[in-house]
Amino acid sequence: MTVSLGMSLPATHAWAAWSPCTTGCVTHAAERVPAARVARRAAVFGRSVVDALLCGRRIAESGTLRARAAALLDALGVRLEVTGGTTLSAPGGTGTLIVANHISWLDVIALLAVEPVVMLAKREIAGWPLVGPLASRAGTLYIDRASLRELPCTVREMAARLRAGRSVMVFPQGITWCAGTGGSFRRATFQAALDAGAPVRPVTLDYVQHTTPTTVAAFVGEDDFGASLRRVLRADGLTVRVAVHRPLRPEPGADDRRALAARAQATVGGARLPVHG
Repeated sequence: MTVSLGMSLPATHAWAAWSPCTTGCVTHAAERVPAARVARRAAVFGRSVVDALLCGRRIAESGTLRARAAALLDALGVRLEVTGGTTLSAPGGTGTLIVANHISWLDVIALLAVEPVVMLAKREIAGWPLVGPLASRAGTLYIDRASLRELPCTVREMAARLRAGRSVMVFPQGITWCAGTGGSFRRATFQAALDAGAPVRPVTLDYVQHTTPTTVAAFVGEDDFGASLRRVLRADGLTVRVAVHRPLRPEPGADDRRALAARAQATVGGARLPVHG
């Protein structure tokens, strides 16, 4: 089981998630924006990141985090389109395990702009320039993808957050794909929902440029953050679409984590075929 916010890398363990996506999958679906507009976007984005950093620990406050995430999308010229609901958390006495397909580092910003929740991400994110401090201050949970020993502890911590009424966001594919919903959902994190008696909210993410499907936002293969950011800054008409599906309620005695993961994946993928098999 791996949980990712980042590149698709070759598997180093038999159990590690793997994706065939490379930077060769990534392309614009529209003309690039003029250089002058790219420069303006970069400047505004830089100021938005600095403003977020200056918030200090206040970035963990729900209203502040949502506003800063929305400001980052706006600075990049990325439009947010949400269907199926205005919140990610389902009503009830516990938090919600929110699960989505994983394409880009933009996924996290877009989801936080819908509703600030606890994110589960690979430990490497904590060391990233600018992004790392923001993620840590926002209350991100980290997982070491190279160690299975930490997984039970992570699941227990997730279940505790859910019982306390905090919603937790994970990417069960464990790795990024250029588009679509390829790969299998890893089951381990679904145990937290079962242990806490919490609902699971499937979410589908898509990127389009002027309504045309695009892979320009994908962060895959041997990509690096700087190169990915430059592509996004140059992208014209980029929209991230967030489809919020009805929550899945674990059925006592019927659902185990395998069945729950399969139900969630079927909902996220719908009838669409993945880009890669």
